[in-house]
Amino acid sequence: MKNLSLILNAVLLVAVGILFYLHFSAGKPAAASASSVNPGDLKIAYIKSDSVLKHYDYLKVNKLQLEEKTKKMDQDYRNRATGLQNEITAYQRNVSSMTLGQVRAVEEDLGKKQQNLQMFQQSLSQQLMEEEAKLNKELYDRITVFLKKYGSDRDLQIVLKFDPTSDVLFAGDALDISPDVITGLNAEYQLEKSGAAAKADSTATKK
Repeated sequence: MKNLSLILNAVLLVAVGILFYLHFSAGKPAAASASSVNPGDLKIAYIKSDSVLKHYDYLKVNKLQLEEKTKKMDQDYRNRATGLQNEITAYQRNVSSMTLGQVRAVEEDLGKKQQNLQMFQQSLSQQLMEEEAKLNKELYDRITVFLKKYGSDRDLQIVLKFDPTSDVLFAGDALDISPDVITGLNAEYQLEKSGAAAKADSTATKK
């Protein structure tokens, strides 16, 4: 176990060394990259992604909207499925009194409606997948843009994501910038909402 720990530490040190080298050697002449740089100058921080996502107001609002849209779509599908089932039940109840031509016509109609219902269900699933993908993309863009600005202001070279799925095995609390990031993200979102509200009021007043 002790040997494994030493190996993992060595691997992490090598990884950080490579990141450091790539960061400071990129775009520089070969002669300049040969100069020694103190690895201690590399400033790293991390965020606890679960915590950031849990407390980010933008995600809370948009997740709630997506859940409401999902419920509406689900109810739409249920209504159509119930209507079709009622038609099938009525057909089964009256089939004995129908002519062969009527039976064929009704069965053909019910078959088309069943196909349309399946296509409608697939369309809803596709739409929800696209909505989720769009939200995830917007979320990623917002957080990374904020972190670039945050890191630039504080001279950070790397910001890592720390959660059970990440490659970070240990990180000291002093490197955790999650509270700052949550506060900053929410402050930006509130400003954005205030600006949108003010613009809407201005437009309404002009009308």
